[in-house]
This record gives sequence, C-alpha cells and structure tokens, in this order.
Amino acid sequence: MKEEDYQQLLEKYKAKVKKEFGEGASKPATQFTTKEYSEFKRELYPTRYSLYEKACNFSEKLLKLTADKKKAPIIQKDLDVCHLNVTPSGVQSLAILLPIAVILFGSFFGYLLGITLMGTVGQPSFFFVFFFLVLGGLLIPALQKFPGFMANTWRMKASNQMVQSIFYVVTYMRHTSNLERAIEFAADHLSPPLSLDFRKILWDVETQKYSNIRESADSYLETWKEWNKEFVEAFHLIESSLFETSEDRRLALLDKSLDVILNGTYENMLHYAHNLKSPMTMLHMLGIILPILGLVILPLVVSFMSGDGTSTIKTAVYISMLYNVSLPIGVFYLGKTILSKRPAGYGAVDISEQKGFKKLRNVNIPLGKKLVISVNPFYFCVMIFVVMLLIGFSPIILHNLSPDFEIQDAAGKYKFLDYICPPGIPGCEHAERVGPYGIGSSLLSLVVTAGIGVSVGLFFALRSKNVIKVREKTKQLEDEFSSALFQLGNRLGDGIPAEIAFAKVAENMQGTTSGEFFSLAERNMTKLGVGLEESLFDQKVGAVVTFPSKVIESSMKVLLESIKKGPRIAAQALLSMSRYIKEIHRVEERLKDLMADVISSMKAQVKFLTPAISGVVIGITSMISTILTQLSAKLTSFASTGESVGGWGDMMEIFGIGIPTFHFQIIVGLYIVQIAYILTVLSNGIENGADKLGERYSLGKNLINSTLLFCFLAGTVMLLFNVFAMAIMKNSLGV
Repeated sequence: MKEEDYQQLLEKYKAKVKKEFGEGASKPATQFTTKEYSEFKRELYPTRYSLYEKACNFSEKLLKLTADKKKAPIIQKDLDVCHLNVTPSGVQSLAILLPIAVILFGSFFGYLLGITLMGTVGQPSFFFVFFFLVLGGLLIPALQKFPGFMANTWRMKASNQMVQSIFYVVTYMRHTSNLERAIEFAADHLSPPLSLDFRKILWDVETQKYSNIRESADSYLETWKEWNKEFVEAFHLIESSLFETSEDRRLALLDKSLDVILNGTYENMLHYAHNLKSPMTMLHMLGIILPILGLVILPLVVSFMSGDGTSTIKTAVYISMLYNVSLPIGVFYLGKTILSKRPAGYGAVDISEQKGFKKLRNVNIPLGKKLVISVNPFYFCVMIFVVMLLIGFSPIILHNLSPDFEIQDAAGKYKFLDYICPPGIPGCEHAERVGPYGIGSSLLSLVVTAGIGVSVGLFFALRSKNVIKVREKTKQLEDEFSSALFQLGNRLGDGIPAEIAFAKVAENMQGTTSGEFFSLAERNMTKLGVGLEESLFDQKVGAVVTFPSKVIESSMKVLLESIKKGPRIAAQALLSMSRYIKEIHRVEERLKDLMADVISSMKAQVKFLTPAISGVVIGITSMISTILTQLSAKLTSFASTGESVGGWGDMMEIFGIGIPTFHFQIIVGLYIVQIAYILTVLSNGIENGADKLGERYSLGKNLINSTLLFCFLAGTVMLLFNVFAMAIMKNSLGV
C-alpha cells in the first residue's frame, strides 16, 4: 500500500471514530503521557494546582459553559503552560459556580452571625450579607483570570531557572554534541517547574508526538516567544551548533548562546527596575501608608459612634473586616501582580526538599551520641500560640467566669478589667457591661498579637534555621568555585591525573570552603580507597552530598564525563565552566544593585516604620478610650445622684465610649503581622525570585522582630499616654 493511500485511510477512520464518539473536528489532539511523566507530575506538582484542576473538572460536569471564542485560546495557552488537564469550559464553569456558592452560603451564615453578634432577631445586621455579595461579585472576574495568574507564576518560577538551563545545556554540549542528552542532563539538575518542562520535551519524543528532539523543543519554545525572547534565541543558537562542522565555530555558537541570555536577563531586569517605582509607590500608599494614617484618625471616628455594647461589637467587626480581610487581600493581589511581571533572574534551590536534608527542617534534640529525636516545629509553635492566646484573652475569660472580678489600685484609677456600663444606663447588669477598658487588659492584649506573630515567625525560623546554614556554606563555595575550577582545569591541562590535581588544588586553597571541598574528595580517594566518582557522589561520604549545590554537582558530572575523553578535554570543559560561573555571578551582582533601592525601602517598612507608627496609634487610642470611659463614668455617677452635669451631659450624646483598646489593639496587631508577611514575601520575590527557603528564613526573622517591636512600642506608649490621660482628667474634672 502506498504511503498516500495509507494516510487517507487513516484520516478516514479517525474522522469516523470522532463522529461516533461525538467529538468535534476542532477538538485538539489527545496529549499522550507516559506513566513516568504522570508520576513525576504527581510528586512535584503544587497541591493547589491539583485542587484547582479537580474543581474545574467537577464544575464542568455540573454546569458546562462555553468559553468566549476570543478568550478560549488564551485560556488554553495558560492551562498548557501549567500542564493542567482542564478545558476553558471548566474554567468558566468554576468561575460561576464557586461565586454563587460563596454568595449563598456566605450570606446565609453571615446573616446568622450578624444576628448572634450584633443584635436580636428583630434587629439583624446585613453587613455580612452585603460583604459576601461584593466578594462573590469580585470572585467571578478573578477566577476567570486565575489561569493567567497561575501561568504567570509558573513562568516566573521557570524563568528564574532559564540561565541555569542554558548553562547546563551548553556545558554538556561543549564536550558532547548531543541535544537530547544535553536536555536530559539539564532536566536532572534543574528544579521544578522547568525540569518538568524539559522532561516533557523528552517524553513527547518518546511517545512519538514529535519525530525528533528538535521538533519537540521548537514546539516548547513557541510558548516562550512572547515572554522571554532571549531564551528562545539562545536555544536556537544551541540547535544551530549541531550543524557546524568546525569545532571552533560550534564552541563559539555555544558561548554566544550563554552571552545572549545573560545580557538579555540584565536588560530585562533593568527595565523592570525602572518600571517598578510606580506600582511600588501605589502599593505603599494604598496598602500601608493610607491604612496607617487611617489608624491615626480611627480612634476619633470610633469615639463618635454610639457607646452601647452592641455598637462596640459592630465597630470591632467592621474594622476587623476592613483591616484583617479586605486590605490584606488587596495588598496581596497588588504584590502578586507586581511579582508576575518580574523577568528571568536567579532562583535559589530549596535544598530542604532534597534527600538527606529533610530532617534539618525539624528541631533535632540530641539524647546521646547516636540517638537524636527529630520533632516538627509545628507542635512547638502551636503550644506557644495556645498558651499566649489563653494569657491574652484571660480578661474576657475571667469576666465570663466571675463578672464581679476586678483588680485595681488603692485610688481606683487604674483597673485590670474595667467593664463599664454604656452611657445613659447607670447601674446596668453585668451582661450589659462593655469592655474590657482597663490598662491591664489592654497590655495583656499585646500578648495575643505577640502569640500570633511570634508563633508563626518561630515556625518559619525553626523550619529554615538548620537548612540555611548549609546553603550559606554552599553559596560561599559557589562564589569561590570559579577560581577553584580554573586551577583544577590548569592542573588537568598539564596532564596531571584528576586524583593528584584534586590534592594540588586543596593544598593551594587551604583554609577556604573550596579547599575543604577538594580536600574532602581527595581524602575519600586516599584513605577510603574509592574512585573519583564515589569520592564525589557517594551518598554517605561524597563531597557533593556535603555541599548540596546544583552548580557544583553539574561541574563534577561534566568532569566525570569529559575526563573519559582525556585530561585535555576535561581541562577545556572546566575552564569554560569557570568562565560561565564567573559571568553568571557578575550579572547576578548587577541585578542586586538594580533592586537595592526598592528592596531597602520595603525592608525598612517591614522592620521599623509600620510597627512603630502603629504602636503610637495604639497608645493614642488607649488615651482617648481612658478619657472617654472616665468621663462617662463620672457623668453617669452625677446622673445617678441627681446632680446637675450642665453642658457635659450633652457632650456624652455626641461622644460614645469608643471601642476598647483591648479589641482595637488585637485588630491592628493582626494587621501588622499580615502586612509583615505580605511585604516579606514580596521583597524576597523581587530580590531573589522563586526562593522558598530564603522566603521562610526572612519570614522567620521579620515576623518575630516586627511583632515584638510593635508590642514593645505599643505597650510603652500605652502606659505613658494613660498616665497623661489620668492627669488630664484629674485637672479637668477631679476624677
């Protein structure tokens, strides 16, 4: 049978099968996947992506909506980038069903909550109903854009590894001109998500979706034409080197490919740094400056509100929904939008996910020479959180257990709980009293804020403390490694065997981290009698295992591959790698210099400015609350004894007693913790890209430091301002 007849017959039966199964002619071809690819995706795929995938497919079964013809190809492209087995119809279905569920269930439970917290059945509050209506309405466009948001996040993480990917491919192809083996080498040394993309290139060839590796690679590069032209150009230069007959021209093309992506990375980051000023200013103003200025005025606004118990709860809930829900979500969305536009950079590897280092994420308690108990820090932090919450909420607990309980000084000026009757209700029952307004309760509320911030910060700190030490030591080795490779390459170029060359380099670099690395490898060979490969990669004593770095690991693997072809080939490979590492380090330092202004400003906001200003605001609130409560108590006392209060009685109709400092401080303190978290994640993402380990380490430091600073300043200012308030009341009314 001729080839043409065979193809016609094949197409005929394909069309018949599609017709019988009701498939449209426009449906894309089925994507073949291997068992290995599916297992790899399941192990390394983010959990939230899998949940989104299941939610979309489930929604499509319940409500099948047709996506807009213009938007469907864009959504499909975003889904393909994230390797999601979802259709645009599923995305549209979820974007309608989930907001409807949020509106219905949220409004229902919000209405019940409003009745419980804010009034009787006859006077319910529709605040939560309105809130969930607005939230559901905003969720519809947000969920429709969610695939694009995920695709941008995926691209950012992948683009952080693109320089490394080109580096690995070029390094391998310098000594072995085989694109398939080079992509496999890069996939083995890269971290997700780019390693997943590279493996997909290989598996598409294995499943015969494409006839050769070039077609598969070119199809993958199509997805990056709009986002990273330098990566596409560099990869095409690598492909062109396969057709060069001259060895010098082939190596020149490989060198050119790395230069292209390095220079492109620097130029893209330069433009990003220039364009970053405007969105960062908007983020600071809308998310930090204006809310903090609002906190300054808020105590005065609150004091004008009605002073009964119901309105106090309403006020606290309204402020909490604004500062602890709406504002953090808005700031987080703005921050993620800024991060999604970040070009390719350098993302550090999270070594805590590698075998042999997972135990370092726990708190290791040695009980002997060989016995070590490894405990997850989560349990420590939960215990601290619960204890501090019980201490912080002890004023409310004590009041509910014993309404008459009170601690005060001899003069009765400073009270611990200070639950008071609302204005106009003298001699009210304990259930009608509002509080706690006491200075002791206000100070104890700081323990709640400290409990939240310190417990979360301590979890991240303990989770990253041991691992970051290993990575810092490894980074120090990477900084020195270019000169070490240069020396090793020169030694090999002189015809010295690799075992002796290692000893020479270790001797010359004695006292440095590089010297320690080569000394360990040389000692394994001489004392343990193992070969070069085992001395480097043995799981127990290997030098590469002791210093977990993908750059070092790939360098040593290149050494092992190239030394099989002779010491001179190995020398050339190591010398070129030395130059590459030096160039990458130089560009990385220039990128950090570009971001220095923005990063320093954000760090100042997290570490000092936001906690300090908010601490002063809490002190002002406490002073206003003290004055109003003392004034209310005095006027209520006058009214109960029948004395004339003159014009002061009319003032209490204007001024309420305001929200207790106890509640207000917890709301503001939680906002400080949330803003510190969001700004730390944002600053780390701008500076380092997708660096989870660095993010956890920064969160550990910033959450603990900013929370404790806020609590210290708020407590100090609170005490001082309360002394001033009592002096003012004594001079004015003789209270």
